[in-house]
Amino acid sequence: MTDDTLILRALFDAALETALPDGKFDERLPPKPKGRTIVLGAGKASARMAAAFEEVWAKAGGTCEGLVVTRYGHAVPTRSVEIVEAAHPVPDEAGLNAAKRILVLAHEAGPDDLVVCLISGGASALLSLPADGITFADKQDLNRALLKSGAPIGEMNLVRKSLSAIKGGRLAAAVGPAQLVTYLISDVPGDDPSSIGSGPTIPERVNPETALSILAKYSIDVPLHVVRAIRANAVESSVEGGVVHMLATPKMALDAAAGRARELGLKPLILGDAIEGEAREVGRAMAGIARSVRMYGEPVAAPCVLLSGGETTVTVRGAGRGGRNAEFLLSLALSLRGEAGIAAIACDTDGIDGSEDNAGAWFDQAMFASARERGVDLASHLAGNDAYSAFAQLDRLVITGPTLTNVNDFRAILIR
Repeated sequence: MTDDTLILRALFDAALETALPDGKFDERLPPKPKGRTIVLGAGKASARMAAAFEEVWAKAGGTCEGLVVTRYGHAVPTRSVEIVEAAHPVPDEAGLNAAKRILVLAHEAGPDDLVVCLISGGASALLSLPADGITFADKQDLNRALLKSGAPIGEMNLVRKSLSAIKGGRLAAAVGPAQLVTYLISDVPGDDPSSIGSGPTIPERVNPETALSILAKYSIDVPLHVVRAIRANAVESSVEGGVVHMLATPKMALDAAAGRARELGLKPLILGDAIEGEAREVGRAMAGIARSVRMYGEPVAAPCVLLSGGETTVTVRGAGRGGRNAEFLLSLALSLRGEAGIAAIACDTDGIDGSEDNAGAWFDQAMFASARERGVDLASHLAGNDAYSAFAQLDRLVITGPTLTNVNDFRAILIR
């Protein structure tokens, strides 16, 4: 690795550290209830959130029980809250059974009880319980179709809510008279609580026709029985969502990276924490900004780092191994054509770029010479949605393993 790539990794690590739940509950604890404290949750960060909550709750003299579901490989040791692992991004039987058990625990809560809900990115797929009239296979098929469609996460989650017996405030409805407190780690543009994990405890009245129009927009065909079930599935307007606390957000992560950049003598410019669009198109746009910095010192003078977050999408056309961050980065590199003095990193903060084993990738000026030496046709890899393979052959993957948090994508472009 060069000095530039070490700097880029330091910025990514700063973003990850501030996105962890540890120490974030201390000033946000509810009063201890007369009855039980039941912890429920889902998401890639939910196990780490449960462990952090247990620790601070015990220090306050409280005890708790409950169940959270997280992605395979993302579990951590806990004292009394059970951790279940399940599949992501396409749901499996483990997630289905965990969702059923979570809904039962919610129904058991009484007026003297406290229900603590821990939700982070990934909960939409992990907390999968079909609405009446929809089979589990129906949900799996629709998830696969949505993931390949290029639909932004907000539209995907709206459809997921329309299919669910637990999302979109339906878990809050099950809690009933118990006190409800929800803690969130945001992975969505704009940090809308109803969008994080498809808002299990955030009541939202959504017109079923909106979900159906999204499916039509991306040419996703659904059986007639699914259409009928979507139209019949609604949340009552009387449901209350309780208290909501935001523990970590994409903007917090970018701010931490900006602070680290200043310590390293670089001017940071945050371009936005909610950037969406096709990954390769966003890469081309970012290349234009980087080139403007090099040529004109605008919108910021070098040495600097351009930081951004959000969640790009990939409309899958090829049969390669991709990941939206790797695809963004390869598009950025090709658009810059090896221009001197520019290096970049793009990673998913959960440690998994799409469904691969890497968080993302990095490049510097030397990548193009390396590609020529090794016979790697970068343009062909991009055309085939095969950015992962390109970066793997060039030893430029970023592999962290599960980070136990999730505040969406992190991108940094370093310009000398």
